[in-house]
Amino acid sequence: MAENSSGGPYAGEISCKDAWKKLIEDDKAQLLDVRTTAEWSYVGIPDLSDLGRQPLLIEWQDFPAGNKNPMFAEQVNSLGLDKDTPLLILCRSGVRSKHAAILLTAAGYTEAYNVTHGFEGDKDDLKRRSTKNGWRFDGLPWIQG
Repeated sequence: MAENSSGGPYAGEISCKDAWKKLIEDDKAQLLDVRTTAEWSYVGIPDLSDLGRQPLLIEWQDFPAGNKNPMFAEQVNSLGLDKDTPLLILCRSGVRSKHAAILLTAAGYTEAYNVTHGFEGDKDDLKRRSTKNGWRFDGLPWIQG
């Protein structure tokens, strides 16, 4: 188990490329995108159609207020996934998804991973994303919402 700076346990970090590889190799693995509806619509979402699947989309927080979704764990539970399902959790840059991994681990999920760098990755020197790391930077499949 990995820990974040506040000491919360979760299954650990996984790179975007390794998350894609896990999705290819493990039919049970699921990509859980915890960004906002606005991000899904305007920035894009991972495209899992070549794998015959879709990412699971559940907001960690709302837009534009940024309030945490109080029903997050319940919404994930409502998907009916086994608690040992590998959950590859993605946000914009890996911050919200780490918190989601910690919460889902506390809720009994044994393989809640944070996808390091997220969909857009870290900002570069010009404060732009998708230029240093992340799902899109790594050339992984995605579509515009």
